[in-house]
Amino acid sequence: MMRKTIIGFILFFLANASFADEIRPGYLELKENGPHVFSVLWKVPAKGDKKLSLHAQLPLNCINKTQPNAQLVNAAYIQRWITVCDGGLVEQSISIKGLNSTNTDVLLHLEFISGTSQTVQLTPANYSYRVLAEASSLQIISTYTGLGIEHILFGVDHLLFVFALLLIVNGKRRLLWTITAFTVAHSITLAGATLGFMHVPQQPVEAVIALSILFLAVEIVHGKQGRPGYAASWPWLVAFIFGLLHGFGFAGALAEIGLPQQAIPLALIFFNIGVELGQLLFVLGVVLLGWALHQLKQQKLLNRAETAVIYSIGGISSFWLFERINSF
Repeated sequence: MMRKTIIGFILFFLANASFADEIRPGYLELKENGPHVFSVLWKVPAKGDKKLSLHAQLPLNCINKTQPNAQLVNAAYIQRWITVCDGGLVEQSISIKGLNSTNTDVLLHLEFISGTSQTVQLTPANYSYRVLAEASSLQIISTYTGLGIEHILFGVDHLLFVFALLLIVNGKRRLLWTITAFTVAHSITLAGATLGFMHVPQQPVEAVIALSILFLAVEIVHGKQGRPGYAASWPWLVAFIFGLLHGFGFAGALAEIGLPQQAIPLALIFFNIGVELGQLLFVLGVVLLGWALHQLKQQKLLNRAETAVIYSIGGISSFWLFERINSF
């Protein structure tokens, strides 16, 4: 019981975080369509109708051939234009002005006419990138591992699903099998969708992910009422089935990021490793926080908090479900 209430407190924190203002990362893409001619896509996060004060600074040898035109799409200002960079981009620096004054990141993606590409994450502490002649394997590994970790740790819906499983499953062995089933399942669909063997529209996938959380919340309530359901009896099967759908969600995020064409398997593998590392870090955090809360010895208060959190999960997932269905 104590383990469940401990997790409940973390879920309560996540539930509140899900309603907080979301600071999405920016995205800057330069795609070479002809020798030294690049089409530029610049996406700046926005709050309401106000965009963050971020400006893409291309090298001095780049001259715009068309004027950027901005439009607000899905809480982001998107600009597109054509630029010609005399001599190319290799050994030139690209930076984001104003990034050091924010708490967000910008993903920089470069595609060259040779078929190679480079992807790096610019941060407030490191907001400039000097373009390499060719991306190294180490750069790809570090970038995509970090992106995988960040995606799972900031993917509140995915984490709520995992923690809802933790609330249901009793016993270390059953828990190990359940988390393993979830991991195997989403790894299958992540790889299949990314490599083009499977395709599912993203909006229905996001809606079903919300439904999976709502399903587990209902199962938890039934279990507390002495009516354990399918998730309590076969948690690994439930985790595997819904894990397949969560894998499509991960694939959608990876599709937005893009993959280096010269090293697709390497980037895919380490993005998935990053997701698993982030999941492991979060579970480890639960264990450590669990030990700390156990010292409080306020069982009655924790039991009440657990009940409130369970119903909060159901309410939040219901809201997500209707919101995502409405976006079809």
